[in-house]
Amino acid sequence: MTQTLTLTYIFLKVIFGGLAKLMRTLCFIRTHKCLSPRAVNLQPPVLSNRLGPPSPALIFLLFITSLLFLSSCSNEEEPVPVDLSKREGVYSEKGTHAITYAYLPQFSHSVSFARHNPLVEYLKKETGLPLKQVFPDTFDEHMKMVGQEKIDISFSNPVAYVNMAHRYGAWAFARIIEEHGKPMFRGHIICRNDNPSIPTVDECRGKRWIAVDPTSAGGYMFALGHFFDHGIGIEDFPEIAFAPGPGGKQEKVILAVYAGRYDIGTVREGALNVVADKIDVSEIRIIATTDYYPGWVYAARKDLDPALAKKIEDALLRLDSRNPDHQHILRAAHISGAIASTDEDFEPIRELLRKVRFDLDN
Repeated sequence: MTQTLTLTYIFLKVIFGGLAKLMRTLCFIRTHKCLSPRAVNLQPPVLSNRLGPPSPALIFLLFITSLLFLSSCSNEEEPVPVDLSKREGVYSEKGTHAITYAYLPQFSHSVSFARHNPLVEYLKKETGLPLKQVFPDTFDEHMKMVGQEKIDISFSNPVAYVNMAHRYGAWAFARIIEEHGKPMFRGHIICRNDNPSIPTVDECRGKRWIAVDPTSAGGYMFALGHFFDHGIGIEDFPEIAFAPGPGGKQEKVILAVYAGRYDIGTVREGALNVVADKIDVSEIRIIATTDYYPGWVYAARKDLDPALAKKIEDALLRLDSRNPDHQHILRAAHISGAIASTDEDFEPIRELLRKVRFDLDN
């Protein structure tokens, strides 16, 4: 307490002394304000200390300043010793490693999030599992992350799934029911509506083709099989380009055809709706539609606990379009529901890959 009073005395003495000097200086300036700079004697003046009694405002200011200083010197709170050589780890609330969930990036990351975030939240609530959606930039990165165990639950097209099953031991446990009510889907071959040189598939020969990705189902493989059925092979196209990542590949194919950079493009059915707010989709014409193939699939990485996958499968199968609580989830994901699935369901995809001479080992 004695130390605090001493410090307070010194502080007030300094404050009062400084204010006195300031007021004397102001008086000097006021006295000589009519003089030019050259007429002012810049030597330290000798001024009278008779400044009169301090004003009430000055007294109040000094009182408040003293209180603030005293409060800062208070010793009511003891310092807390901190040992910086020791650190605690930071863990999740349940102490459990997050289960990563990824949607193959056929669309932009923002579309992927908007479509699947409500579904991921539903699965977290229904299963009690710490699911986390992650966003690989490309199809190839998605597949490799499954092999590296960085993606636990993969939602992908059936061609990408067959690749992951062959290379990394991923295994299917469910597949979706599309909005049209079937657990299968197909692809479209498109061109500009004002291009009269491509009335049918046969006229696609010799044209520049942009596709989604080498492992895209509706955006490449389904169309390639369709071309093979019409006697058109890869060698019949002067150029086959694939949309660059990250994400947004279906949109980029449509926009490239719309801009006239390529003669034809291939996308999955329903993809035109994604760009309806960007372009006039009536300017795009569907030349042909492919056969149906097994739909998008939920797969687990090789060593994931089957009990965890079973929990997710059961929650997916409980989704009901007649349930008001599920409708917004299904609508956002653009699906009608889900059914159980196994690896054998994707034999038609393996047959397609053999037909177009696609090597799963490369």
